[in-house]
Amino acid sequence: MVMKKGDAFTAKDLPQAVRESLPAVYVDDLLVSLKYFIDEKQSHLKIKDHAVCARCQYKPCLDFCPVSVYSLGHDGKIQVAYQACVECGSCRVGCPYQNIEWTLPRGGFGVAYKFG
Repeated sequence: MVMKKGDAFTAKDLPQAVRESLPAVYVDDLLVSLKYFIDEKQSHLKIKDHAVCARCQYKPCLDFCPVSVYSLGHDGKIQVAYQACVECGSCRVGCPYQNIEWTLPRGGFGVAYKFG
């Protein structure tokens, strides 16, 4: 089975008991507490081959990233705004063609998560 855009379920699709047990989590509220040390000279995310993306019918990369790092440019190519990346790694497993190169940012760069 191939998932298409819009196939995802929402919390309202869950049973009432499960919905009531889930904590109220808002990604935007969590992102405010992050510190970014952006490496302007070297991206840690890259599209390996734009031709592969052009042939991809559903372009799941536009939907699976929780902070919308991937977008469709005016020229039809996938654009990567690596500066907003929270390093969750979903792009490594979300691309059905493994066409996204993900490496750890260079030392001293990337996201500094706050614990506690």
